[in-house]
Amino acid sequence: MQVKSFRNLVFTLHRYIGLVVGLIAIIVGLTGSLLVFNSEISNFEQQRQIGKITPQGTQLPVEVVLNTVKKTYADQPEATVQSIYLPSKPNEPMNVVLKTKQKEWTENYVNPYTGAILGNNLKPSFVNKFFEIAYPLHYTLLGGDIGYKFVGIIGLLMSFMSITGIILWPGWRRLISGFKIKWNAHPKRVNFDVHKVAGFVAAVFLIFAFFTGFCWSFSEFVNPMIYALTFSQKQADPVSIPIAGKSALGLKEQLKTAQAALPDAALRRIYFPNKPEEVLTFSFKLPQKTEDYGQSSVYLDQYSGKVLRVDNSLKMSLGDRILNSFGPLHFGTFWGLPSRIFYVFVGLTPLILLITGFVMWRYRYRTKTVVNDSTIQMSQSGRN
Repeated sequence: MQVKSFRNLVFTLHRYIGLVVGLIAIIVGLTGSLLVFNSEISNFEQQRQIGKITPQGTQLPVEVVLNTVKKTYADQPEATVQSIYLPSKPNEPMNVVLKTKQKEWTENYVNPYTGAILGNNLKPSFVNKFFEIAYPLHYTLLGGDIGYKFVGIIGLLMSFMSITGIILWPGWRRLISGFKIKWNAHPKRVNFDVHKVAGFVAAVFLIFAFFTGFCWSFSEFVNPMIYALTFSQKQADPVSIPIAGKSALGLKEQLKTAQAALPDAALRRIYFPNKPEEVLTFSFKLPQKTEDYGQSSVYLDQYSGKVLRVDNSLKMSLGDRILNSFGPLHFGTFWGLPSRIFYVFVGLTPLILLITGFVMWRYRYRTKTVVNDSTIQMSQSGRN
């Protein structure tokens, strides 16, 4: 295939894929931009409702906070602890999540310095309601499992469109022309320049965001492929072995064991088992990592306290490291605050590209129409 024919094929695919998936990509992109700083916005709303926490020396041990919360549910023996989210900043509360008879998810916000329970299940506000809509709209288009798969397909098509855009970028012939916008030129030229510059600058990051979204939507197929291609092996899920007549160990001793497995890491989350065969999971943030939620985990047998598995994010297999990279690449946390700010604009790019792409298509369509009309008129004049 000749270069010109190949370029024409790429251009046709780029144009029509953009026109087909553009509107959906705009919804996904805009909601993604709005969700970039959702944790900060949610924390602000949380602080507005429960009050500001003033650091007061050393934080209380996790088991002390947990026992304090349990006492408030003494009249609900069926209430079970699901997880504990530890503060990543000195002025944040500790969040103890329980499952009760009335609710599947009951959050209890606790002052980590005094043990005072500041509130539970924040009152519905505009911010809460907004994110309740924005999240499913971004990930599923409010379509449940089917919508989740559909968004994944859109992510794959948008990734392919971004690749074709990189191929078509005029800067490969002359670098300066690829980044130049002639603002005083004809609107058609300005429109084209905005499209090429915005598209090229955001292209790689659009691929990061949309392709990782596709991988998550089809993880049952993608994950095994990644393990196979990287010659990695997926680790078996750890399992607790129940001991007759023995209940689960206390959190205090389990926490010491988990912390000893990753002594330099900061504890971020604890997930409690709901079934006899499930394990107690501790999630940690290593000092070398930028993600606050942590990507390293320690799994303990809930009865014997034995360390069943340690997932050190710096020592994982290549396949696991690739899968772990999806989060930072999708949410834009790989360079900290600068990349997150940039991702706000990346989310706006599909809107810019669809508008400028549609205008380019209209100019092209109108030009062809005028040429065809002129040809018909000349043909009719020749017959006369």
